[in-house]
Amino acid sequence: MPISAGELATRLGAQLKGDPETVIDGVAPLDRAGPGELSFLSRAQFGAHLATTRAGVVILSPEYLDRCPVAAIVTDNPYLAYARACALICPEEKRAPGIHPSAVVAPRALIHESASIGPQCVVESDCEIGESVVLGPGCIVGARCRIGAHSVLTARVTLGHGTRLGQRVRIHPGAVLGADGFGFAPDGDRWEKVPQLGAVTVGDDVEIGANTTIDRGTLGDTVIEEGVKLDNLIQVAHNVRIGAHTVIAGCTGIAGSTRIGRNCAIAGGAGIIGHAEIADRVTVTAMSFVSRSIPEPGVYGSGVPHVPMREWSRSLVHLRHLDDLVRRIRKLENNRI
Repeated sequence: MPISAGELATRLGAQLKGDPETVIDGVAPLDRAGPGELSFLSRAQFGAHLATTRAGVVILSPEYLDRCPVAAIVTDNPYLAYARACALICPEEKRAPGIHPSAVVAPRALIHESASIGPQCVVESDCEIGESVVLGPGCIVGARCRIGAHSVLTARVTLGHGTRLGQRVRIHPGAVLGADGFGFAPDGDRWEKVPQLGAVTVGDDVEIGANTTIDRGTLGDTVIEEGVKLDNLIQVAHNVRIGAHTVIAGCTGIAGSTRIGRNCAIAGGAGIIGHAEIADRVTVTAMSFVSRSIPEPGVYGSGVPHVPMREWSRSLVHLRHLDDLVRRIRKLENNRI
């Protein structure tokens, strides 16, 4: 949607340096943007592109203003301003309300008149689909699910029975909420399935990435609190609770009954053991293994950074002799006494 630079700056609550009549109708990176496009600069490593940019307007922080050859929207948080600007310039396409002829909707399902139910969707009995909800192609909504107003299930999302979503929840393709948790009781050499009788509850303003899975609880619910953002390919096991406004990057695995606090950040590929308690405002770095509870806020990590293969091979040889080295050191220390 075309917008003038002056109006855009006003709606962002930022300062404009340059022609307020400049019209913007698209967005692009600094090094590829043209005169009618908006770009932004939030990281120093991209500063080299600023001097030669042809963008119509650049969103940037005050420290880069003197180096900008075009109109600039100046703010202390360029990335946030850019996100809000994108929503104005490239608004999401509105789905027409109604139920596609190929969708299968149980007679006892309650569908708000403003909701959009796409092709090949299945909505089972006793579901409630709220105002302006969008179910994209191929979504499956099990019995007794509740989907809050303005939520979007983009495509091929599966909600197991009893799943409850708050308002403005967005779920990307292939995600599964409410599958059975991994619960089996040993019976000699066999395993007996433990019935998973809980559900999944998701708060307002949550976003869940593609192919992420959130298992239902064994007795109580698995709970995702408001404002949580989950990346693609995350496994959330049964009875986990993730606190409000926590963000978790892709390929993280969270074992059963773990409690993660509010405003945490879990980087990609992390593994978290079951029944762990993680405090508010904890950051876990990429590829870390959380093997016990974290009671205090802070930054925690255990990932091994990559090194050249020859160096790693030497380190591995030393590691294999570690026990022998420890014994020799102890013997030397005892001889000194």
